[in-house]
Amino acid sequence: MTATSSSPPREVDEVLLGLAHAVRAAGVGVTHDRSTAFLEAAAIVGADDREGVRRAGRATLCAGPEDLLRFEQVFAEWFGQTAVRARPHAREQDRTTISPLPVDDSDPGPGEGSSESVHVAASDQEILRHRDVATLDPADKALLDSLIAGLRAQLPVRRSTRRTPWRRGEIDVHRTMRSMLRQMGEPSRIDHRRRGLRARRVVVLVDVSGSMRPYADALLRLAHVLAHARGPAGAGSPTPVEIFTLGTRLTRITDALRSRDPERALVRAGEQVPDWSGGTRLGEVLRVFLSRVGTRHLPRGAVVVIISDGWERGDGSELAVQLARLHRLAHRVVWANPHRGKAGYRPVQTGIVAALPHVDAFVAGHSLRAFEELLEVIADA
Repeated sequence: MTATSSSPPREVDEVLLGLAHAVRAAGVGVTHDRSTAFLEAAAIVGADDREGVRRAGRATLCAGPEDLLRFEQVFAEWFGQTAVRARPHAREQDRTTISPLPVDDSDPGPGEGSSESVHVAASDQEILRHRDVATLDPADKALLDSLIAGLRAQLPVRRSTRRTPWRRGEIDVHRTMRSMLRQMGEPSRIDHRRRGLRARRVVVLVDVSGSMRPYADALLRLAHVLAHARGPAGAGSPTPVEIFTLGTRLTRITDALRSRDPERALVRAGEQVPDWSGGTRLGEVLRVFLSRVGTRHLPRGAVVVIISDGWERGDGSELAVQLARLHRLAHRVVWANPHRGKAGYRPVQTGIVAALPHVDAFVAGHSLRAFEELLEVIADA
């Protein structure tokens, strides 16, 4: 494409918009206006100029310095795997290629009645979303960390006892009467009200025992996302999310994860947890959680999320008893198991066998896609 073209061909548009969507999925706040500006800038610099497209993306899609690194990572992965062949305009018969990969000129051209195809290989990011976290190399792990940081969690809601004005619902007698008094008793508009919405408390218990070591870092990053979750519009101020680690003891890391920077938050959390990669005594730890003065009120009416592989060093019957107590108190109990999404998995571990009768949802927790589904389950609880 030349700088005199009014707009990129449709196939080039698809790839450039795909890049904008991938950048947004990585956590950059890409809006429709920014995507449009990116397409216009790419048309000006020329879509065949890879460096020009990169600079155009940095200038139009990124809002601040923190977005530049994510954009560069996504750009490198996207155009490292993507080849585009543009359909010539009626007045312009040249071909445009955005790719370091060669284009096979033996393909039949548009003059022979066949349409040009858009060759878009699956991006590394899309593949990465379904890969097991425990199998990633350092480069993929770094990209995964940035994608997890880009996730957005939403808290579940419940009906509040307080009423709020609404356009329909039960008649608000007091408000209606006050309105009539202001008009000297003349009939006025009838006001309505309804019960308001409040964010429901979410309690997250992350297993950091030795068997969970390959997943611990990614799961704590997911917990960091949950620590900054917000309720839907109109739900008022969010109820704090409480986060604990499980192992041989119970450790509260909520305050450590309040930091906006995930790296700093994980460092602070790591300094507070004394039983990294140790054993697992889920039953005993849950008994402490449900009995200790500072924590026993937390599960009441809350969505409790347990992230563990279910390997229990203690007595499985104790775990079953404590989970039954937890299930009676909580609004919903969700168990995420990193092995749940693997082919051939069977729930035969002692902890899982004891847990299944007392959980409302048993989901996977081994990949980015599984993390996204877990966030959806929590939001819908």
